[in-house]
Amino acid sequence: MLAVSPAVVSELAAPFSMALPSLMQHLRVLEDAGVVTSEKHGRVRTVSLRPGALDVLHLWLGEQRTPAERQADRLGIHLTRSAPKAT
Repeated sequence: MLAVSPAVVSELAAPFSMALPSLMQHLRVLEDAGVVTSEKHGRVRTVSLRPGALDVLHLWLGEQRTPAERQADRLGIHLTRSAPKAT
């Protein structure tokens, strides 16, 4: 939901069994970290994922992958490409 468009905080909270103030604390941490931005219009607060905010995490995770994982990925690609096709 949040990745597509801004989301109203109360809608984000609905699927979770936590109080709205607790969810707001979590969102505040994400905002302080630069992952999301928020705006308040009257009594409604909306939250948006900041474009590119997770790019650094993606790069870091890529660097943490072991050579064995990379080899397994390449093997999976090779097996997918060379598998006989159903007719």
